[in-house]
Amino acid sequence: MKSLQDEICQGLEEVDGQAKFIEDSWQRPEGGGGRSRVLREGAIFEQAGVNFSEVWGKELPPSIAKQRPEAAGHQFYATGTSMVLHPHNPYIPTVHLNYRYFEAGPVWWFGGGADLTPYYAFEEDASHFHRTFKQVCDQHHPEYYPVFKRWCDEYFYLNHRQEARGIGGIFFDYQDGLDPLYRGPFAESDAAIYSEKLSPQQPRNWEEIFSFINDCGRAFLPAYVPIVQKRRSTEYGDRERQFQLYRRGRYVEFNLVYDRGTIFGLQTNGRTESILMSLPPLVRWEYCYQPAPNTPEAKLYDVFLKPQDWVNWQG
Repeated sequence: MKSLQDEICQGLEEVDGQAKFIEDSWQRPEGGGGRSRVLREGAIFEQAGVNFSEVWGKELPPSIAKQRPEAAGHQFYATGTSMVLHPHNPYIPTVHLNYRYFEAGPVWWFGGGADLTPYYAFEEDASHFHRTFKQVCDQHHPEYYPVFKRWCDEYFYLNHRQEARGIGGIFFDYQDGLDPLYRGPFAESDAAIYSEKLSPQQPRNWEEIFSFINDCGRAFLPAYVPIVQKRRSTEYGDRERQFQLYRRGRYVEFNLVYDRGTIFGLQTNGRTESILMSLPPLVRWEYCYQPAPNTPEAKLYDVFLKPQDWVNWQG
């Protein structure tokens, strides 16, 4: 996880070309700590945060105890790397990554994923992002991408808005090598139904899933940097900037209401500044906003925020 943080930070500094990450190391009184790296006011990124954490303790946080009651009564250990990038240019998407490992007594699992949150709709960008992660998934398991793509569409969804946060990517949790692949809460979701129909899968061991996590983490820069390079010089004005700030509000709403990493960090007495580093530096809300019909802003709502088969998109 530390190596992944190092590689991503180095790659982002190179693509930004101006700002550098500053690092804060922190310790958790109950056990463990981490290192938080933040880049601000760069040529590309208004704010970019890449976190590493490693924590342990005697008492399970409520969010874990509820999901995995068999872990009750055991000490826990958790480690992970997480990242959120907020660019200046509204034509460059915000992006999120998180990969993590958890164990408590006999219970262990991996989780994580990466997803893209564009403000303006470019089909080729969405397709490139999804194809990159599908290639990695396919190298490890033929059903990873079909299940984890559907799970991502399900997870990054603002139920109170009845709206997706972005165009997804992959998301998975509680991967301990056993069936089923989908371990989410919704038995009637597309991911659950697809996973349930699969033939029994061969058990996967710790090393196999760890290898998958490593490859997913290292697929991030190839998935995202070409999009940045393609959109970084696109001119924009106040209209596009105001729409970006408005849509960032959805990011804030999701992270404070639904995000598991935020909830876990706060429940385990993590460093608050590091946990909330994912929030954008500037954001706005507007009462009952509706984009004008037949505008680029309307296209985001009408097309992009619906689950799509981005891998098979043909330009």
